[in-house]
Amino acid sequence: MGSVEIIPNVYQLTIRGVNITVIAEEELTLIDTGFRGSSPRVINFIHSLGRSVREISLILITHHHPDHIGSLVEFRKFAPQAEVAIHEADLSLDSQLLLPKVIRTVLHFPLFSALEPLLNPKLDEVTLKLKGGEVLRPLGTLKVIHTPGHTPGSISLFSPQRKLLIVGDTINSRYRNLRLPPKSVSSSLSQAINSIAALAQLDFEILCCGHGKPLTQDAKAKVQKLIKEHHP
Repeated sequence: MGSVEIIPNVYQLTIRGVNITVIAEEELTLIDTGFRGSSPRVINFIHSLGRSVREISLILITHHHPDHIGSLVEFRKFAPQAEVAIHEADLSLDSQLLLPKVIRTVLHFPLFSALEPLLNPKLDEVTLKLKGGEVLRPLGTLKVIHTPGHTPGSISLFSPQRKLLIVGDTINSRYRNLRLPPKSVSSSLSQAINSIAALAQLDFEILCCGHGKPLTQDAKAKVQKLIKEHHP
């Protein structure tokens, strides 16, 4: 597991290639939960800060894919008091439609169909259905921005005071190069492009994606460059 303090009291943990953000204020906030089985390492990190998992008051899910929501049920067992928030568009009645197409295809085979509950946990734990536009408590002000495209309910989280933008998989930052989310695991690439264009208008200096290291230099300029390459 890798960890980095992005700004004071905001940490990015990378577990099996997936980023989980811990905001350590008077209460703790968790952004995404990683693959199933990620909770022990996150809890150990929280303990290393001298804090308790029971101090988690809010769990924010950027989108309903198994590498970002897989450990939600685990965390709710340890922190039953935590509020769980996800965009309402990712609370599909047919939740399998929210999985990447390649995974849905595999799950049609009887040999693999039993894996569906592991890859696509039910969202009975959700207590707050987001629409976009909400202003949440963490970091003084944390704005919820609906950024559909990777999934219908993908969200980004923006702290104007800290000039920090957390985008989940709306932008792909593997290998330090910004890219559109892969078409094969996204619901609408055209929607994703429009979402990135909206994000490029925000006043941010630090960009954190669902995969890859935080971008702390020329972050906004690089997002603007990305969108100029793809937006008409």
